Amino acid sequence: MSLESRIMEDIKSAMLSKDALKLEVCRSIKSSILLLKTGKGAEDLTDLKEIELLQKLLKQRQDSAKIYLDQNRLDLAEHEENQARIISSYLPQQYTNEELEELIDELIKELNVTSMKDMGKLIASTISRVKGKSDGKTISKVVKKKLTPPS
Repeated sequence: MSLESRIMEDIKSAMLSKDALKLEVCRSIKSSILLLKTGKGAEDLTDLKEIELLQKLLKQRQDSAKIYLDQNRLDLAEHEENQARIISSYLPQQYTNEELEELIDELIKELNVTSMKDMGKLIASTISRVKGKSDGKTISKVVKKKLTPPS
C-alpha cells in the first residue's frame, strides 16, 4: 500500500475516532505529498521520495520542538514531539547505532577507505545503502568516529 493511500485511510479513521492530533498530522503529510506531486518539476512518488518527504517533515517537527524547549514553551514542544512520533510511525524501522556501525565497517572494507579524504564517498555510499533507515546527521557522526584515528 502506498503512503498516500495509507494516509487517506488514516485520515478517515482519525475522523471517525475523533483523534485531532493524528488527523492534523495526516493532513499535513497529505498536503506535502500533493505539493510534491503537483509542484514545479513534479515527479512520481517513489518509495524513496516518500521516505525523504517523511524524514523532512519529521526533522521540521523535531527542530520546532527543540526551539520551543529552548524558549521554555513546554506545551508547544510536547505537541511537536507528539506529531513527530506519529510521522515516525510511517517511516521504516530505523537502524540502531550498532547496525549502522556494522554497515559502515563493511563499506570501509568494500570501498577500501583509509582516511578522512574518503569521507564523502563513504557517506554517500552509506546513505544509498540505508535508503532512509537512518538520517544523514547520524551517518555523518558514525563515519567521522570510524575514520578519526584514536588519540
